[in-house]
Amino acid sequence: MMKRTSKVLQIAFTYMGTIVGAGFATGQEILQFFTRFGFPGAITIIMATLMFIWLGAKMMLIASDIRAKSYEDVNKVLFGDRYGRWVSHFMLLMLFGVCAVMLAGAGSIFSENWNISYQSGLLITIFGCFLLLRKGMNAILAVNAIVVPIMLLFTVLIIIDTVQTPGSDRWLILSSDHSLFTIWASPFLYAAFNLSMAQAVLVPLGAEMRDRKTIIYGSWVGGIGIGFMLIAGHVALSVYMPGIQQFAIPMGGIARELGHGVQWIYIFLIFAEIFTTLIADIYGLTLQLQERLKISRTLLTIISLACCYVASQIGFGPLLSTLYPLFGLISLGWLVLLIRQRPPAGDQS
Repeated sequence: MMKRTSKVLQIAFTYMGTIVGAGFATGQEILQFFTRFGFPGAITIIMATLMFIWLGAKMMLIASDIRAKSYEDVNKVLFGDRYGRWVSHFMLLMLFGVCAVMLAGAGSIFSENWNISYQSGLLITIFGCFLLLRKGMNAILAVNAIVVPIMLLFTVLIIIDTVQTPGSDRWLILSSDHSLFTIWASPFLYAAFNLSMAQAVLVPLGAEMRDRKTIIYGSWVGGIGIGFMLIAGHVALSVYMPGIQQFAIPMGGIARELGHGVQWIYIFLIFAEIFTTLIADIYGLTLQLQERLKISRTLLTIISLACCYVASQIGFGPLLSTLYPLFGLISLGWLVLLIRQRPPAGDQS
């Protein structure tokens, strides 16, 4: 029983750590996909949470069932051999783009908050990634086991502070001028993009797990954890709407209200969340490249990090605003096929 609980928490923390990247931790994703829509944002968060629970489990169960070596094997199940290979090629580019965004985000945190140059921040982050990735999946599990519980604790502090703030019920009364189509499409776009990118680490993780119930329980705990952090961020951001939209790091502005020390801790947590997503995505990227190029993973990790360094010179803002909406739209097709795919034999989720 204890062994299963440990595995369930490993899956849940890795799931949360992979989803909670730069856009989520800063509050920008929550603001753009949910909070700006007012009260319906809370309902769409519940919809996204249900998709994370259901489809996260489904993806890992497929990976476990076919003993997937990388996410290309799952894409071949969804799209067939020929188209699955092409979809995986494109997702390789998407994954590279996300890695570049994460690295650029890490560099921005160093330059904007810690008085260390952007370039130095990039190099420090790359060096840390390389050291951890030499240990493979175990490093990803270990880092998330530390960072995610701290992030959950901080989320609880944000909720406690928000409840005591005047206007804490604003999320119930906020209205929006956005079209119904935009509002109700947002949870599908959000889940599609995040799940399609998370498969880089969830597929090899699911393939390692032989116990189906462990996968299902892990997805439930992870999905609910993601939903909890989404709703906490949504409620907190709603208090400061619409002014909070002008901040590059909206949650950082809220953390400032809790005191200088807490703000510093939160900025560090944002970096840690970016870092965990980066190492997970680089890991998935190198797994996929290794199947194609038959080069050692160490060399592929160095090449991948070097390419991300070059791409990160574009900057965090331009990369995020250009790539994420495009990837979200394209990921919708992948999401539809995952929903339609029959669950593997024995799946009772």
